[in-house]
Amino acid sequence: MASTAIPTETDLLETQTDATTDAEKKGGGGYSAENITVLEGLAAVRLRPAMYIGSTGEMGLHHLVYEVVDNSVDEALGGHATRIDVTIHVDNSITVVDDGRGIPVDDKVINGEKMPAVQVVLTMLHAGGKFDASNYKVSGGLHGVGVSCVNALSEEFDVEIWRDEYAWTQDYSKGAPISKLRKMGPSKRKGTKVHFLPDKSIFSVTEFNYDTLAQRLRELAFLNKGLEIHLTDERTTDTKTGEAKHQEFKYAGGIAEFIKHINKGKQVLHDKPIYMEAERDNVAMEIALQYNDAYSETVFTFANNINTVDGGTHLSGFKTALTRTINAAGQSLGLFKDVKENLSGDDVREGLVVVISVKLSQPQFEGQTKGKLNSDIAGTVQAFVNERLGAFLEQNPSVAKKIINKAIDAARAREAARKARDLTRRKGALDGGGLPGKLADCSERQPDRCELYLVEGESAGGTAKQGRDRKFQAILPLKGKILNVEKARYDKMLGHEEIRAMITALGCGIGKDDFDATKLRYGKLILMTDADVDGSHIRTLLLTFFFRHMTELIKRGHVYIAQPPLYRIKKGKFEQYIKDDREYVSVMVKRASDGMVIRYGEGGARLEGAALTKFMGQLNDYLGFFDKVQKRLRNEEVTRAFAELFAHEGKEPAKRADFETPAKLEEMRTKLESLTKAYQFKHVGDVELDEEHRVYSVNFTDAQGAVRTIDWTLASSAESRQMLSKHALIREQLVGPFLIEYAAKAAKVDADEAEEAASEEGVAETAAAPGTALEAKPGKRPGKAGQDPVEKKTAREVFEYVIEQGRKEYQVQRYKGLGEMTAPQLWETTMDPDRRTLLQVKLEDIAACEEIFTTLMGEDVESRRKFIEENALDVKNLDI
Repeated sequence: MASTAIPTETDLLETQTDATTDAEKKGGGGYSAENITVLEGLAAVRLRPAMYIGSTGEMGLHHLVYEVVDNSVDEALGGHATRIDVTIHVDNSITVVDDGRGIPVDDKVINGEKMPAVQVVLTMLHAGGKFDASNYKVSGGLHGVGVSCVNALSEEFDVEIWRDEYAWTQDYSKGAPISKLRKMGPSKRKGTKVHFLPDKSIFSVTEFNYDTLAQRLRELAFLNKGLEIHLTDERTTDTKTGEAKHQEFKYAGGIAEFIKHINKGKQVLHDKPIYMEAERDNVAMEIALQYNDAYSETVFTFANNINTVDGGTHLSGFKTALTRTINAAGQSLGLFKDVKENLSGDDVREGLVVVISVKLSQPQFEGQTKGKLNSDIAGTVQAFVNERLGAFLEQNPSVAKKIINKAIDAARAREAARKARDLTRRKGALDGGGLPGKLADCSERQPDRCELYLVEGESAGGTAKQGRDRKFQAILPLKGKILNVEKARYDKMLGHEEIRAMITALGCGIGKDDFDATKLRYGKLILMTDADVDGSHIRTLLLTFFFRHMTELIKRGHVYIAQPPLYRIKKGKFEQYIKDDREYVSVMVKRASDGMVIRYGEGGARLEGAALTKFMGQLNDYLGFFDKVQKRLRNEEVTRAFAELFAHEGKEPAKRADFETPAKLEEMRTKLESLTKAYQFKHVGDVELDEEHRVYSVNFTDAQGAVRTIDWTLASSAESRQMLSKHALIREQLVGPFLIEYAAKAAKVDADEAEEAASEEGVAETAAAPGTALEAKPGKRPGKAGQDPVEKKTAREVFEYVIEQGRKEYQVQRYKGLGEMTAPQLWETTMDPDRRTLLQVKLEDIAACEEIFTTLMGEDVESRRKFIEENALDVKNLDI
């Protein structure tokens, strides 16, 4: 059965169409037994992929990798594997290799037909070794559809198995085998290698996100102490080593290290995470928790290594036990004298970071994507936490007091927050009295058709109100910068006027008791701020609020960021809006290069037309990275010499070999010596060898006394590699002098030169034959044709001149604030659904988001300073 070719979606639709036609001919009303289609093998997966992997978008694409990796992890759980390698190739195909037992290759009889076991596993649904509890005591893949789905949804799927002292291979395409299982040569290896290329006709997105995969693989390494996982991205080169981007995940401390990773940069109440581990009732349980001084809780739950994002019985058991245990500890320590009632669950979880991992045989999940654990283990987890956490708090009273006092403070704030929250609750659907006065609401009442713009400033808010479509667009102006909720307690946040107005306008409530995403009054929440530093700050404050208190709205795809244009160019009645600097340069160059000719080098080679436009784009990229490198060297001539000496074509724009011998660095030193007088360098050092790394370097001390070093560290940095690769592309065109002319002048010069050359040979009459390159091109700007040639010394001067020429006769306005636009302009550029660009905010790596919000918005000044230092060179449009 499995060897039969799998019908494509088109085939199935054609079959259904034919059946319908026949039924109609028979007068059966268009629906009969002939319309019933039975999908065999993996055809159902190809026809309805979202049913098996969640979606055909980015989430489903990455789910393919998880399914294959989970099989390798299951081998590790059984004690058969210690290492997993995941590689993203340049064509966005994936290879997963493990050192487990290898998929069985012996024959299995299916419906009277012999078939290799590996083919059964890869081509038949609900086939696998996970149904036999004696073989896999604990497993993440339980439905037997994981890797077979990956096979069905891949253009190419190749498996290589090392087992029984031999290597075995087989190839598949779209779920069907295209070769027999082949026994290769002898091999001492053990394990399985799976390579697959997702089917572009199935997936709307086919590019894998490195960070998304890294987050999942990091989780798996945390959850499986000692398991070694390697992730390699061949699409990206590491800036330090020049090799493919690579990360290794291995954590001997398991989930306790996971807790430390999440709490990095936060002030914790106790230094070491509280760690508990036991096996009871055939359930292996691991729980690690630690409190910090923040006001939100962070919970990660896993069952058999699967991230149960919707929680389940293991989470409910933990929550019940935590509340009961902390209340009991507080009573025994006499800390509740001033507290009228017991602490609630929300109180004891304020500032908590916890990771719960359970491993059990044959768990029950909701659906194939396994977002919630349904197995009845709440009582087991509860008893375990009651015992272990109770004992810990009894043995560590100082830690217990810190945790309980924080919870008591939370309880006191809860009452104040309840009063503040009452002010934000939405009134009846027909009662507009509960909405904030400055909200300009829309007339549409269907949330999916409504949009709410959160606009920076009263002025821009007024403009937006005038420019909007009142039917479906609502405007809420925000005055000043809202409160940083990362550092504010819940009751203080709810007392903030702008935040209270936002919560009321959204209508979905806030807090675990009140929040209901289904009551959201607007399908799109659009953050519209100025294109300056203050605007970026306000946008970050808003994103912090949504991430900390309304995460569900981000997960459901409701939050967007507006993209107002950066420039407007105008001439008479003509006007054009330009979204960013790159497009601005492109437009200016296109306008200026019409009829322009640039001669470069001693020989006067020409650039014009499409070649000139292409060169200017490449020059713009080059200068951008050039400026970043110059921020390190602080001298344009030195940076230029560095580029000329060390740029290489191809995949390696900078070669380590150039620094393993002193020759090129001696040339660099000679250049520095020649510049010493002009730029008042205080010292130029000798070429020196770094014994530890076996590479040479040279340095100089500039006029300000700062030492600048040229070495492999500089050459292998991201900005240098980019600059050197761009330099290699346009190396010849960067040589001056430069002469800028327009077509008629250039043609005349060429004609004079040709006539002079021809007169020497006695054929002067051929110098300017019609139709040759010497003839002035028609249709060019007549005003420019008579312009005298302009000479420039450097490529940067050429670039600036061309941009200046493009700007001539046009009024160019750079927008920094939304208030600079009129209402019609704001509508045309930023609010009109037919012409605007919106960025959707997505939540892909919760742990990474925790880290970045803590760094940027939290109390740890040192980590924020380090972040600024590492990213300072990438800053654009800084207002100083």
